[in-house]
Amino acid sequence: MDMLWSGWGDPAKAAPLPDSVTGLLRDLLGVTPRESGPAALADIEPPAPALPDEARAALLGAVGAPDALREDAESRIRHTRGKSTPDLLRIRAGEVDDIPAAVVLPGDHDEVLAVLRACAEHGVAAVPFGGGTSVVGGLAPTTKRPFVALDLRRLDRLTAVDEVSRTATLQPGLRGPQAEALLNEKGWTLGHFPQSFEWATVGGFAAARSSGQASAGYGRFDEMVLGLTVATPEGTLETGRAPRSAAGPDLRQLVLGSEGALGVITAVTVRIRPLPSKRVYEGWRFASFEAGTAALRRLAQDGPRPTVLRLSDESETFIGLAQPDAIGSAALPENQGCMAIVGYEGTEEETTARRALAREVLLACDGELVGEEPGDKWEHGRYNAPYLRDALLDAGAFAETLETAAFWSAIPGLYAAVRDALTSTLTEAGTPPLVMCHISHTYENGASLYFTVVSAQGEDAVAHWEPVKRAANDAILAAGGTISHHHGVGTDHRDWYAREIGPLGIRMLQAVKAEVDPSGVLSPGVLIPVR
Repeated sequence: MDMLWSGWGDPAKAAPLPDSVTGLLRDLLGVTPRESGPAALADIEPPAPALPDEARAALLGAVGAPDALREDAESRIRHTRGKSTPDLLRIRAGEVDDIPAAVVLPGDHDEVLAVLRACAEHGVAAVPFGGGTSVVGGLAPTTKRPFVALDLRRLDRLTAVDEVSRTATLQPGLRGPQAEALLNEKGWTLGHFPQSFEWATVGGFAAARSSGQASAGYGRFDEMVLGLTVATPEGTLETGRAPRSAAGPDLRQLVLGSEGALGVITAVTVRIRPLPSKRVYEGWRFASFEAGTAALRRLAQDGPRPTVLRLSDESETFIGLAQPDAIGSAALPENQGCMAIVGYEGTEEETTARRALAREVLLACDGELVGEEPGDKWEHGRYNAPYLRDALLDAGAFAETLETAAFWSAIPGLYAAVRDALTSTLTEAGTPPLVMCHISHTYENGASLYFTVVSAQGEDAVAHWEPVKRAANDAILAAGGTISHHHGVGTDHRDWYAREIGPLGIRMLQAVKAEVDPSGVLSPGVLIPVR
């Protein structure tokens, strides 16, 4: 099943906002309903396919089957841009000026190589496409030449499991649930459950350095990757002969996070874990975000480490975003502090022991155990926030997320700086916002901050958001944060990424790209500024 073309996920799971929430939006933020709904798919008339005849013939030769090259309007619209709020607002308005000329669906590594060589020969750009879940412009190349969406859905197999070494090799087109189901059948789990889990793919996880909601226990996706096979216009790159190596710089780390700009990932070897026999999640309340942050830091640094460890600030807790399915279900007390979700997965014995030790730490940090109900609600609604965003857009609100990470000592200043940038910029524009935040991932040395901002849309919501996003990005770098913890760089963050790594860092990446992609056909303008 394809994702909803004008929103997120399965249309059957979409639900309107409760009256209590629409009333809150109206009274608190001045949100008014939109005069018209999204454009109908059948009413959108994209530009005619711009593939030169020679390029079309070469691409058909590369993929063989006629149905593996698609130029119909619906296929191209469904592969236009990603799922950021500006992306959705533009597609809902029927704006498809940057639509791909065609969608190409290779069936194996050799066909990916052949597609890239055909693109290089005929001057056609190629943008790898997995689940289409990018929220940072990763599917919107900066180019005036025609480009194709290189859809990897046909590369959807679990090709190997090494139970002695506890590794598995997955093809990139597997969506999260498919990969997990194939491993579960053999008694294993990957343990990677990002919010985009239901739609994002294994290749996308690697290409964007994804981080899952259980990262405290299982680690980030880039920590799971042991080997990669990558197709480039200049040939094949194989990385990862051992779990660790001192044989020069680790080229896996160059490919991880490269977002399709340096090659197309066609196989990923990952470490796997035994399928847990027990999972339990519970809620903890802290008097303030500062107090809760200190408790999370203590667990992250001194242990025991839970599998899931998240903390919502006062605003997010009050609205109920820590438990998406509970939003608007009941009046919430204003003085309820901050909600943390703490989860444990593993064997019965190990889970019970870790849970008991962690409880001692959290109680010593003045945490209040709320019980398993908040944890159960979080688990049930853990993938539903993007659907909530669609409902907010339908109601006339603007809703977007952004995230960053920093060392523990910089977290308080970073939190304040980004909140201030979002609040002041939107207020000055006449649309005072509601800004919410949570700590979504923790490490021994730092943590990530994930912000959600909701406001009225203004007359031109996309143009309205642009200076706000710039101000938030500036604040992140000024406060010592990284421009992205797990959403990636794309085109939206590219200029701030260049500031983060500096001119020499950018020249190093451009030099690598010049070797593996001398014609510049791979995702031009994504991640790496075009020379």
